[in-house]
Order: sequence, then structure tokens, then C-alpha cells
Amino acid sequence: MGTGKIIMDEAAIRRALTRIAHEILERNKGVTDSILFGIKSRGIYLAERLAEKIAQIEGCPIPTSSLDITFYRDDVDKENLQPIDRTQVPDVNGKKVILVDDVLYTGRTARAAMDALIDIGRPQLIQLAVLIDRGHRELPIRPDFVGKNVPTSKRENVSVLLRETDAETDAVSIISP
Repeated sequence: MGTGKIIMDEAAIRRALTRIAHEILERNKGVTDSILFGIKSRGIYLAERLAEKIAQIEGCPIPTSSLDITFYRDDVDKENLQPIDRTQVPDVNGKKVILVDDVLYTGRTARAAMDALIDIGRPQLIQLAVLIDRGHRELPIRPDFVGKNVPTSKRENVSVLLRETDAETDAVSIISP
């Protein structure tokens, strides 16, 4: 696999999410008619953390939901996949939707998430919040909220570990070949 260099520890991730929460509130003038959608899998936990921070800062909750974009990806075999179960997704019509993901790389995941949302309904607007933006876009997609810009080579990997799924502590590291 290679060696890893930690670029964000638990405190740095917490500070980045706090900053993103403030930026979301400032840009949207609050959270009225807003929904956070975490892109499976780590985006879900980051969206939940952002929702907690927004509730602490603003004093009112923001709804969160998860979005499984597997069916919408252009790099997987769709023969045995099932589309999104719309009964489990909140109404997005006329809402400000903030997509949340851990790493933005080529932009293909974000594009798939936007396709999934458009199939569900017609949001007022879609914004993108990411913990790490590593560059190397293949599609014209730019995040609205970024925890940290991390210039990488295409040969490197960015690994995000969260206590909910991976480890006892949070960390982001770059894995070199």
C-alpha cells in the first residue's frame, strides 16, 4: 500500500467542520429550507457532525439524510443495482440541498449525487461541502465549502478515517506509493 503522512488529526477535522458549518450558515443566511445530504459512506457521518455543529451555533436543527449514489455512478456495472428508494428520502423540491462528502477528486461522485437528487425532485439549489479537495477534476465541479485543499499527485491516495467507521480517532492522511 505505501506509507502514510497524517495531514489532519481529530482537532483539525473538528475545526474544519466548525468553519464549514459557519460558512454554510453565512452563505445561506441560516438553514431555513435546507437539507444536508451525506454521500455514502463517510459523507453521512460528516453531514451528521455538521448538523450537530449548525444546531449548536444557530439553535435550530437542520434535517440530514443519506444518499447512495451507486446506481448513478458511471464506473460500475448497473445490471444488478437498484435505484434509490424514494420513500426513504425527504422532499427536496424547493429546498437548499448541501451535499457532503469526505474527498473531492475527479468530480464523478458529486456529479452522480446531483443526478440522484434531480431524480428525486427539484431542489432550489445544490451546494457541495467536502472535507478534502485534492484536485485533479475530470468534470467542471467546484465545492462551495472546503475543509482543506490538499494538492496531491494522481499516484497518491487520500485516506479519511472516522471514528464512526474506521478507527478510535479521526485522521486524514496521504498514502504515497
